[in-house]
Amino acid sequence: MTPFKILCTVGLFAVLSSTISKNPALPLLVTHLGGSQMGVGFIAGISAFTGILFSFPAGVLSDRLGRRRMLMISGLVFATAPFLYLGATQVWHLALIRFYHGFATAIFGPVAMAVVADLYSQSRGEKMGWFSTATLLGRFSAPALGGAVLAFSAGRESLNFNALYLVCGVAGVIALGAMCFIPRPVPVPTPKAAERQSPPKGHWRRDLVELLSNRAILLTCLVEAAILFAYGIFETFLPLRGINVGLSAWEIGVCISSQIITIAISKPVLGGFSDRHGRPPQIIWGALLAGGCMVLLAVSFSFAALLGASILLGLSVAVVTSASAAHIADLSRCGQYGSAMGMLGSIMDIGHTTGPVLGGILAVTIGLTGAFMGGAVVLILAGVIFMVAHGWITSNEC
Repeated sequence: MTPFKILCTVGLFAVLSSTISKNPALPLLVTHLGGSQMGVGFIAGISAFTGILFSFPAGVLSDRLGRRRMLMISGLVFATAPFLYLGATQVWHLALIRFYHGFATAIFGPVAMAVVADLYSQSRGEKMGWFSTATLLGRFSAPALGGAVLAFSAGRESLNFNALYLVCGVAGVIALGAMCFIPRPVPVPTPKAAERQSPPKGHWRRDLVELLSNRAILLTCLVEAAILFAYGIFETFLPLRGINVGLSAWEIGVCISSQIITIAISKPVLGGFSDRHGRPPQIIWGALLAGGCMVLLAVSFSFAALLGASILLGLSVAVVTSASAAHIADLSRCGQYGSAMGMLGSIMDIGHTTGPVLGGILAVTIGLTGAFMGGAVVLILAGVIFMVAHGWITSNEC
């Protein structure tokens, strides 16, 4: 087992544990404890809010304290947070637990990507794609496993949700155990002169100013946030669109699952493509293609149309995200990958959090079609802005 394979194993079980805790169990647990629908939305959004606040600090600390140390901290949260759900008797208990549980993904996401950036330079896009595929396998299998556990324990008053969160805790403990086998990453030698020697570490404020002043990095983060904005609309409102056009729960599940499977299969291939042919063009065309897919979702009213649009959206998301994180790592200096991945994580969480909120406003005012069209407009604008501004930055550098 190489360090990279161990990291992928950790990612699979960590994301499996995190996803089981919220899908499909969390809304059911909130209502079981007497919470309203508004309470369900509030509790579900707390962990994403934690990511917005702490992804960047976690990345900065990994640049200074070391990646492995920060991964172990996230592993401790993955392994302990699930067992806290067993003692929750009030909705506000869940709010505190979700805030604590959010630290795990807020730390793990950017730090793990920084480890991949440390280890690889020539095949960075492909390796980030494989790591993302491992986490997607955990995310894809979690709802089915969680649903099966809940179905098995249904009618057993002594179990309630305890069986599910015990399974969640076991997965978290496995992730923590696998982290113990990750050695300190040793970067592969790279021909880039700027990456041969790591410059002295500066203050985190200097790193933040340096990252915020890098327009190419900010543009890439903008596109990534737009992708997550639209994806948040998709995963929130596709079930409602399916119900409105007469789809069964099974057909809605197939549409959502097909999109996740498409991303998981295509990301390593597309990441390798970006390694060989360049990342900016892939980011531009992926964002525009994703915008077109949101338009298709807005005008689709049958199972076949929604399934085709979902698969195409998954492909376009993979086109962008397989290149964007690697592009940000390419633009960052050695020793700053954690800070860069942390800033990307915070901005991604902002996009993922605001998408359902603004999409909900559009759905209430002008209908579900308007919600999907809103995601399309944001994506197309992000792609055009990236294309124009990237060309202007490149011409200035030349």
